[in-house]
Amino acid sequence: MFKHVLYGGGKGLTDYIPLIIYVVLGLIFLYLFIFQFLGLRVINSNEVAVVEKWWSLKGSLKDAIIALNGEAGYAPDLLRGGIHFKSVFMYKIHRYPLITIPQGQIAYIFARDGQPLSPTQTLGKVIKEANNFQSVRGFLQNGGQRGPQRGILREGTYAINLSQFIVITPTELKMIDSTRRQERQELQSMQNTLRERGAFGPVVIMAERDQTADLMGIVTVHDGLPLQSGEIIAPSVGEGHSSYQDPEMFLELGGRRGKQIQVLTDGTYYINRLFATVEFKPKTVVPIGFVGVVVSFFGTEGKDVTGEEYRHGELVAIGSKGVLEKPLMPGKYAFNTDAGKVVLVPTTNIILKWNKSETGDHKYDENLTEVDIITKDAFEPALPLSVVMHIDYRQAPWVIQRFGDISMLVNQSLDPLVSAYFKDVAQTKTLIELIQERSEIRERAVMEMRAKFIKYNLQLEEVLIGTPRSLINDPMIENILTQLRERQIAEEKKVTYGKQQQAAESEKSLREAQATAEQQGLLTKSKIQIEVERNSGAAMASKAEQEANQIVALAKANATKVRVEGEAEASKESNVGLAKAQAIDAQVRAYGGAEYRVMQEIADKLADAIKNAKVSVVPSTVVNMGSRDNDGNSENIVEALLKLLTMKQLGVELPKVANKKIEEVKKEEVKKEEVKKEEVKKEEPKSAK
Repeated sequence: MFKHVLYGGGKGLTDYIPLIIYVVLGLIFLYLFIFQFLGLRVINSNEVAVVEKWWSLKGSLKDAIIALNGEAGYAPDLLRGGIHFKSVFMYKIHRYPLITIPQGQIAYIFARDGQPLSPTQTLGKVIKEANNFQSVRGFLQNGGQRGPQRGILREGTYAINLSQFIVITPTELKMIDSTRRQERQELQSMQNTLRERGAFGPVVIMAERDQTADLMGIVTVHDGLPLQSGEIIAPSVGEGHSSYQDPEMFLELGGRRGKQIQVLTDGTYYINRLFATVEFKPKTVVPIGFVGVVVSFFGTEGKDVTGEEYRHGELVAIGSKGVLEKPLMPGKYAFNTDAGKVVLVPTTNIILKWNKSETGDHKYDENLTEVDIITKDAFEPALPLSVVMHIDYRQAPWVIQRFGDISMLVNQSLDPLVSAYFKDVAQTKTLIELIQERSEIRERAVMEMRAKFIKYNLQLEEVLIGTPRSLINDPMIENILTQLRERQIAEEKKVTYGKQQQAAESEKSLREAQATAEQQGLLTKSKIQIEVERNSGAAMASKAEQEANQIVALAKANATKVRVEGEAEASKESNVGLAKAQAIDAQVRAYGGAEYRVMQEIADKLADAIKNAKVSVVPSTVVNMGSRDNDGNSENIVEALLKLLTMKQLGVELPKVANKKIEEVKKEEVKKEEVKKEEVKKEEPKSAK
């Protein structure tokens, strides 16, 4: 037919126009009948569609959005992939892709219909029958609530009715009706808040490489019942809520809004940040050499464990408010610093320096200065000190409970105590005594102050005393110190000289030893020679001894001979003397007395003298050689003789001189005999030799 038309044969094109019109009208009618009247809808498998009903014999909704019973409005059920018939005269179809949440992200849900929230709620409760918000009918029929929801969407693809649930993602608000400007602004504000909190991702807690301490999460819950009166932090409800990832279970277990005592440690947590926010804080590290005393702000009213005699405060057990009796040992702890604080107490030796120019690493002594003292001799130096103390880890809670912290202990207690003690000591010592007796003062200070430290639950290890110095440039103090230095230098010189003397003596001994070693050969020869000479001397001595024995024997014989002869001679002289004495005695008696015998001897001596002198009896010149009498007149020998005779005739006793003379003559004879005997004895050894 078309061929015929083209080549001009048969009917023209205009003859078929009515037929074409009929066909087109038929197609239009078919389209209208199928797609409009019958409402043919083809939904792809990756799409869903929300059905909005224009009108219904059951009427329209009054206080709801979702028409559960066929009313006019949004249908609760979605159209899934396939062919559906929904007449355009009754239904409006809203097609959109399935909701996909990428891995590692979280999406939040806002329900537009449902029961209102209670006064204690900020989020709608989780309805398990809603099947992750994919069943609107299950949500509404089981008490679902309008508003932001406690439940969240994690990774995955969901068929969600956007007429009932608005899905909030980091980049968009998934909803089918965006004409409500106010509602959209509110949802955008919620989206911004979640973005600021980093709420579209999970909570990840882990130690970063550039961090010095691990982190933990302190959780604040924004839904549920408020805290009980007097509490500042919510108690733990156990682990049934999976670390705040199951809000509904958390509330069923009795969880309350506010800061939580239970913290989050290392791990990944999918937490609804509208339900609970997380604050990251470093974990508490108790280093080696310290213990951590816990001051708890949370718990029940505890029972004091210090006893009745302790009146400085209370210590309580774990779970109570106050200072806990058991400290934290060295380690790392996920301690909630909003529920309490940890006071680090050093258990190693603490050196406190009362020295303005020196401060320890712990900074406890940064406010300490030298102790201003006044000595017995009125000097006012500054005394630097150092105190070494130790805190028993078991006593650390007692110290913190009593003083608050170590700085307060040092500044408010130890500083006044130590300063007062050394001021008292300084008043009893002069400046020089304070310097020279430092060792004794230190030992006494350790003994006396140790008992005082024990009262503060501290252990005193050592007290170190520095050199007093002037802070006002007192020249007198400097002069005394200079004198002490010079005195010490002199003492050191004495020691040095002593050492030098010892060294010189050692060197002398060394030189002697060296000289001895050098002459060792000669010494050996001389020793041998000495031995030879000794042997020769022994032979000669033996010979001499024999000769001496012979000589001694001869000497003894001669001595015996001499002794016998001497004794005979002495006996002879003795007998002669005795005979003379007897003769003299007889002569005295014959003369009529001793005085006459004396006079006779004097006359005989005088006659012999005249005879031997050969001089004239009558001298030409008379020389008076006599003595003076009592009247001063001279007296000669003749006159004396005459005087004696006259006195005898007159009956006057002669002086005792005559008797003495006789005794002297006898003694003289005895002495002569003894002298002869001694000479004989002396001659005997000479004869023996």
